[in-house]
Amino acid sequence: MFLKVYTGRSKLVFSLSQLFNLAESLGGLESLAELPAIMTHSSVPKSDRDVLGISDTLIRLSVGLEDKKDLLEDLDQALKAAHPPNASHN
Repeated sequence: MFLKVYTGRSKLVFSLSQLFNLAESLGGLESLAELPAIMTHSSVPKSDRDVLGISDTLIRLSVGLEDKKDLLEDLDQALKAAHPPNASHN
């Protein structure tokens, strides 16, 4: 699953998450979130990442064995907390 969030909010989303840890996928059983532009694809030039759709705001989710309802609720609360309705979107 991939998400796009407002610039500067990607790390914030997962500091607010209780179930998704920010890490590259290591083949574990737990759910992880990754920021490809600064993690797995940091050595790829930005112009190439742009062509590939790997923006600075892209979040990749690796879903583990946790209950899907718990994961969705956690993701929902983290996204809402990181993107309050009246916040400016920079």
